[in-house]
Amino acid sequence: MQDLTVDFIMSLDGYGAAEGWPGWWGLEGPEYLGWLEGLPERDHPILMGATTYRVMSALTAAGEEGTDVLDDVEKHVFSSTLTEPLEWKNSILVREDAVSYVRRLKEVSDRPLRTLGSVSLCRSLLRAGLVDRFRVVVFPVITSATGQERIFDGYPDVRLELVEARTFDRRSQLLEYVPTVLTGPPSA
Repeated sequence: MQDLTVDFIMSLDGYGAAEGWPGWWGLEGPEYLGWLEGLPERDHPILMGATTYRVMSALTAAGEEGTDVLDDVEKHVFSSTLTEPLEWKNSILVREDAVSYVRRLKEVSDRPLRTLGSVSLCRSLLRAGLVDRFRVVVFPVITSATGQERIFDGYPDVRLELVEARTFDRRSQLLEYVPTVLTGPPSA
């Protein structure tokens, strides 16, 4: 069975985006972009929801730096609102239950899987016990006034075991964890 890594970028206060701010809050930097381009899993299939698909396909079409690496990657897009054919190449529209689909995909895929954004999708996959790695890059901004998509709202309690940490461009932090969904607070 293949592993699934949930990938998020966020502000220090837990937002995935902010009104009026550029992608990566304008702080992507050469070390971070180099890391993205050199990821061994950069060609692994990506799971995403409709909102992330719309945003990322538009950024790629506009030539946003660092997004072109996603063109040749297989993308599974979960949506009841998008219609076929999807314009972004190598995109597969999925209309069935995400948990069932991903459970089956983990069994048959020849490569590990990863997500891109897609807060609701990731929340449901984590709750179902399908997430093997949880990776966030924290950008050094607080966007409480303009922030959108609080990433962890509605999540279950999760214990995280740190397996990797790194700083990019002396400002952004990579934190990679193995998650364990808890049924409640640990007993004292």
